[in-house]
Amino acid sequence: MSRPFLDAAARHPITLPTGDRHLPTVHLARAIDHPNIEVGDYTYYSDFEPVEDYAARIAPYIYPGSPERLVIGKFVQIAHGVRFITASANHPMKGFSTYPFAVFNPDTMGAYVDEVAGHGDTVVGNDVWLGYGATVLPGVTIGDGAIIGAKAVVSRDVPPFAIVAGNPAEVRRMRFDAATVEALLEIYWWDWEIGRIEAARAAIEGGDLAALRAA
Repeated sequence: MSRPFLDAAARHPITLPTGDRHLPTVHLARAIDHPNIEVGDYTYYSDFEPVEDYAARIAPYIYPGSPERLVIGKFVQIAHGVRFITASANHPMKGFSTYPFAVFNPDTMGAYVDEVAGHGDTVVGNDVWLGYGATVLPGVTIGDGAIIGAKAVVSRDVPPFAIVAGNPAEVRRMRFDAATVEALLEIYWWDWEIGRIEAARAAIEGGDLAALRAA
């Protein structure tokens, strides 16, 4: 049996022509062990250098036991410099001052948990491309197949298969018409087993919806 062209178990999924692994590119599901972060198979992060703590690199404010989660789907492509600013980065805003007095005392550090929890989880769908230096703010949901432009600041939900850019990020255009988007969300190719994906690779990479349906 031939080896799949993708190996979900590999920590570093890219092999260079020299035969060496490209260490700055990592399957996040193999590199992150964090109770508040969930990452689907084949999702990768590519940095300019090896990273010791990938959870801290991409989501520096989330901590074990925090009231929010970061959930990232399958086949997501995350470029260098992407940051998820999750809910625990927020300061108290119900009173006159935003200064987080309580965090400097271990006995009162949980004072803002309820306020932080109100921002919700940050969720990234499947087959999303997050470009260089993009920032995703707390509680945002990014739909399947979306493209996030370089240096974009995503402060609101992104529809499936939308292309967003800017600060604040706005929808610049949709990748496909509404009927095609609906069909792709029904086909849900990223949830197929890897052998089927490998066999259908030409249809997935192509633009022929009938061929993808047939696959």
